[in-house]
Amino acid sequence: MTNMTFLPDDGVFLGRARSPDVPHPLIVTVRDGSVFDITSSAAPTVRDICEMADPAGHVRSAKGKPIGSLDDIAANSFQTSRDPARPYLLSPVDLQAVKASGVTFVVSLLERVIEEQARGSAEKADAIRADIAGLIGHDLSKLKPGSPEAMEIKAKLIARGAWSQYLEVGIGPDAEIFTKCQPMASVGFGADVGLHPVSTWNNPEPEIAMIAASSGRIVGATIGNDVNLRDVEGRSALLLGKAKDNNASASLGPFIRLFDDTFSIDDVKRAVVRLKVEGEDGFSLEGASSMAEISRSPEELVAAAMGPHHQYPDGLALYLGTMFVPSKDRGEKGKGFTHKVGDIVTISSEKFGALVNRVRLSPDCPHWTYGASHLMRDLAKADLI
Repeated sequence: MTNMTFLPDDGVFLGRARSPDVPHPLIVTVRDGSVFDITSSAAPTVRDICEMADPAGHVRSAKGKPIGSLDDIAANSFQTSRDPARPYLLSPVDLQAVKASGVTFVVSLLERVIEEQARGSAEKADAIRADIAGLIGHDLSKLKPGSPEAMEIKAKLIARGAWSQYLEVGIGPDAEIFTKCQPMASVGFGADVGLHPVSTWNNPEPEIAMIAASSGRIVGATIGNDVNLRDVEGRSALLLGKAKDNNASASLGPFIRLFDDTFSIDDVKRAVVRLKVEGEDGFSLEGASSMAEISRSPEELVAAAMGPHHQYPDGLALYLGTMFVPSKDRGEKGKGFTHKVGDIVTISSEKFGALVNRVRLSPDCPHWTYGASHLMRDLAKADLI
């Protein structure tokens, strides 16, 4: 298991860490390979910094004190060997709502249709995938949701008997936005990520997540794992909550990269997100997805999630969706990919670094016990609010 975050040398990074010296999470940044505590009464939470007119400027100029090297703190962040008497990383968001976008890439749209058609059966997926791909082709990266071309493809799928509610959100005018987890419930670099024990067909979803202030202004981005239970959602889209929102099923990090003169929304749109899965059984899987192939822009997805129709006074983190749905057989031919306990999942992108997590069952991951009320009490005790 690597302890490297592979953080770029340039950029302004914002995150959170635990330290044995204080009861509340620290607000941190990275400077010359060291992690600095920049927690202050002016900005005691990540949410407060994201609400500022110039978040990157604040983080860049904030006074702070070093709490250790990034490599040492990242190494201590892994659940298997963590020493609670030393600092370790947390998810880089705190009070923000954590939401996610679904079927924003045509590849993931087809996979969702396949899941539904297969009724959660991995064995049937390959045959259905080939059938649908033969009908509409493979190169749909330029398809614009809601366009006449998209409606033609939808008509073909309906005629074939492959209509799905996923078509409505995948190629129709309205995006799918759902709750991934509650504020304070996401996990960070090195943490275990959880699978509901009822699932036997599941996968990681490597994604970029936008960070938006309460005004809807996008202030930065991070990478994440929108852990997914394919069999549960495949049984019924009404089980989306059970498929998506479980203990430790939302991973973000290692840090938020804030927009500044080195990083902008255009860098997000050009990003390539890479995935690597390494199993204790010797299985390995690698893949990549390009944000250039997303069907809805990050701005469109944030606007679909928040605005005059829906307010988030503490801002939000919004997963943008993935085009990488692993189908490589793991074991018996035709049964496709599913996680095994102990898998190490690495999600990386050049401008963001790497997010590494180990897979376990959700009941076996550390239970979520530290919420917004605990944070407020601890900040008050420290005279930070």
